[in-house]
Amino acid sequence: MPFQSLGLAPQILAAIQDAGYTEPTPIQAAAIPAVLSGSDVIGIAQTGTGKTAAFTLPILTKLTEKPLAPDQRSHTRVLVLAPTRELVAQIEENVLAYAKHLPLKIAKVYGGVGEKPQKDALRAGSDIVIACPGRLLDLMGQRCADFSKLEYLVLDEADRMLDMGFLPDIRRVVQQLPRKRQTLLFSATLSKEIESLTHEFQHAPKTVQIGKRSNPAETVTQHIYELPKHLKLPLLSHLLKDDALQMVLVFSRTKHGADKIARKLEQTGVKCATLHANRSQNQRLKALDDFKAGRVRVLVATDIAARGIDVDGISHVINFDFPHVVEDYVHRIGRTGRAQAIGDAISFVSSDEMDDLRKLERFIGRGITRKRAENFDYKASPQSLDQEPDRSERRHQHQQRRPQNQQQQRHPGQRRHGDRPKSPQGPNQGGQPQGRSGGGQSTSRSSGGQPQSRSGGGQSQGRPGGEQPKAAPAKRKSFWGRLTGR
Repeated sequence: MPFQSLGLAPQILAAIQDAGYTEPTPIQAAAIPAVLSGSDVIGIAQTGTGKTAAFTLPILTKLTEKPLAPDQRSHTRVLVLAPTRELVAQIEENVLAYAKHLPLKIAKVYGGVGEKPQKDALRAGSDIVIACPGRLLDLMGQRCADFSKLEYLVLDEADRMLDMGFLPDIRRVVQQLPRKRQTLLFSATLSKEIESLTHEFQHAPKTVQIGKRSNPAETVTQHIYELPKHLKLPLLSHLLKDDALQMVLVFSRTKHGADKIARKLEQTGVKCATLHANRSQNQRLKALDDFKAGRVRVLVATDIAARGIDVDGISHVINFDFPHVVEDYVHRIGRTGRAQAIGDAISFVSSDEMDDLRKLERFIGRGITRKRAENFDYKASPQSLDQEPDRSERRHQHQQRRPQNQQQQRHPGQRRHGDRPKSPQGPNQGGQPQGRSGGGQSTSRSSGGQPQSRSGGGQSQGRPGGEQPKAAPAKRKSFWGRLTGR
């Protein structure tokens, strides 16, 4: 079925042709007519099947059919809500491509960057606003946006937004929108609990579902490597020696873990970038740009990016940490094998993650193939692998210095840390020698520097070796004594 048969506007068809697309994907072929009919729509399809175009193309067509008068151009007609900054940027990129022949203003709103450009764009009037709920709600509270004439509301990756705790923000946004509107909800997965909440936002929606609910993409080959946790980093480095892993997306459960993985891979000569919530927006955009342009081979990300990475040509997705939630697994591996392309998904599973793996296999109704890496040492001990190179080098240098220090001979009378002080063997202040004198007398020095001699049957009255006891320190006066002089 060609795009020309779906009822899209000529300007939109020209933009589609410029983008190089010839036939719609199944979700596009099913959803576009439903949206053009004016119905609320729930669209469910696997990740990477073109859901963004499934709602963008028909909305743009309807905007061209009913243009606004010049005095109404300050009103926003379309609001798209998405869970992450990356997804907002991705949707904007698609809208700009499909609307290239239309005189529309498009604004994006998300946190992590300055508010002023976003305020200016909203106040100047934008036909389409693509936003994260939190930042949008802040700007709406500052009366920067006018949604009184809104016609279309889109909740993209709606299940993820609700899972991430955006439901209160979404409710507050929707309460300020016109009741008479067309609401579209698109996602790769939609649990029954979340689906029940759509009744708050939609009226008699049509459900368009392609494939099984929450089923991983069929074009992705999936493999499991079972191994101890301390061998995950060595195995990742081992697998990356294969040139077939050209463009690799690695998922870590934590931000600290993502940084550690990237740091270790960089030490082995693999160019990496990281993408997680602790990175600034400019750093995140640069990481994605470097990954798309091939300047880095590996992008290490957390699940915050699983719904916002739309990069063609990802050869492999590697689950360094196996996800707890089945839907997260689906979205992770959906970053490869996009648009019917072939991709590979590799998961590292340690003993404490086996329950999550079994839960996934029960959910999809089949087992996932197990593999073992060739020429890899599965018996390596943690001690030999879990040391930072710089610490190991410092430890080696310290061990080399210790024997040399131990072999050094001390000069007579030279003190070592911890030695008790001994009486000097040289002349005293009065120029007289100290030590034993002929008749078995022991001579010590008084506090005034004069020699003191005591006879005692040939035995020293002091400490062995002629060392005399220290004089008792003067008793410290109390504060009252110092004050009164007593």
